[in-house]
Amino acid sequence: MKTLLISSSKHLILAITYGALGIIVALLYGAIWFLNARPDLSIWHTTQLSSQYHHDMHLTDFKQYIALEDKLSAEIESKVFSQTQGVTNQPLNRYVRGSYSDPQKWSFDWNRSFEWQSPQAEFGLLLIHGMSDAPYSMSHFAQHFKQKAHVLGLRLPGHGTLPSGLVDVTWQEMAEVVALATEHMQKQLGGKPLYVIAFSTGAALALNHELEALSQNRGTSYAGLIFVSPAIGLTPVAAGAKWQDKLGQFLGLDKLSWNAIQTEYDPFKYNSFAVNAGDVVYQLAEQNQSLFDKLSQTQVAKLADVLTFQSVADSTVSTPDVIIDLYQRLAVKNNQLVLFDINRLDVNMALIVDDPMDALKPLIVPELMQYELTLVQNQQQINAQTTAISREVEAVRYRVNQTPLHEPLSLAWPKEVYSLSHVALPFPASDELYGPNKGEPNYRVHIGASAIRGERGVFGVPAAEILRQKWNPFFPYMIKRIENYIEAEQSSK
Repeated sequence: MKTLLISSSKHLILAITYGALGIIVALLYGAIWFLNARPDLSIWHTTQLSSQYHHDMHLTDFKQYIALEDKLSAEIESKVFSQTQGVTNQPLNRYVRGSYSDPQKWSFDWNRSFEWQSPQAEFGLLLIHGMSDAPYSMSHFAQHFKQKAHVLGLRLPGHGTLPSGLVDVTWQEMAEVVALATEHMQKQLGGKPLYVIAFSTGAALALNHELEALSQNRGTSYAGLIFVSPAIGLTPVAAGAKWQDKLGQFLGLDKLSWNAIQTEYDPFKYNSFAVNAGDVVYQLAEQNQSLFDKLSQTQVAKLADVLTFQSVADSTVSTPDVIIDLYQRLAVKNNQLVLFDINRLDVNMALIVDDPMDALKPLIVPELMQYELTLVQNQQQINAQTTAISREVEAVRYRVNQTPLHEPLSLAWPKEVYSLSHVALPFPASDELYGPNKGEPNYRVHIGASAIRGERGVFGVPAAEILRQKWNPFFPYMIKRIENYIEAEQSSK
């Protein structure tokens, strides 16, 4: 009887094991089939550019990097634009000359690094864009400060060229170019302070530059750190997706190296997104946390004051991690965090299923905060009978041991906008590409005003992407806060 039970148990365990393996194999096969059934890759996904920066080039000067950009432009013309010459059925393709999305229809080449010197420069400003972006995403900061600052807008390796540039780029290579640009600016400024405004992955790179210097007992480079939607923490899915890329390489299925394969209709941002790009940001964020862990409080205190702008609703980076993994790690100084709340009109809240503030409330305890917090939120309209939520917004500033200060902003939520997004913050309503108003000229793409309607599943671009908020109605407040921050830092020196 005992022998029979043991034998039966073994058979049952084997059956369960083989069944589980069968399910895993079936799921894996299904996933591979699904990923490989996506649209075919185009030459901008597969073409490798020999002039793309790589670590083994060992550049020692930022001017060498600019010379490399000249070669890149010529190489893209030769390998891509010459191949699409005469194409007429792709009017929204950035890689077709004369299309609505042709970057040359803009008067300035925002896909390249740029440097604007000013004889009246009081300080330097290094601008660093985010993953899959180009220097265009920092253009409004550059335009605003160009009269009083020496401005450098940096193009990160792999960006502003072809989506294929993100297939094998590393965060170390991007960090090396940030270091080259920083050293170049310091030489140009001759002792004047250098500030950095950095968006998303750019913010993580700027932070990494300073943390690496502190870990090696070197001096920091930036007089102030201004972050917009900083990539401080991401979901582990970004790292887990790396298996997809490795499996694709093993099976010879190039499509598996891509999380998204889309029409490249944006002249200054890739719509296709390589798996490696997400992994790069994840690894960079992990490296920054590892550096924080190793630094003493005395070392961390040498970081410049940090000013951050972050939407509470952000599907790309973690807003709670901005508080936990950045602001709760900083020394007690003049650090400031500005959070943009969602639009809490009753009609919106009736449809919100997951309020992003629920995860933040336990972290926002004014009497325990070692930094200044500002919450940009709906104003309340109070009369004798009711309290109503208004589209008008106010900035509520919380400081330790002080009564919250309410400041009306004379700004309001636009109709039919229920939140900001990760990508919206750097762009004002006046932006000619992402803003809400389609003006002149009418011969180039205007993404911000797009709200094309029809049946789901027909368009190759997901509706969620088309309807994602692209511009920031509170940009005037943000730029004013940056001005005030730099003025305060300048006066304290």
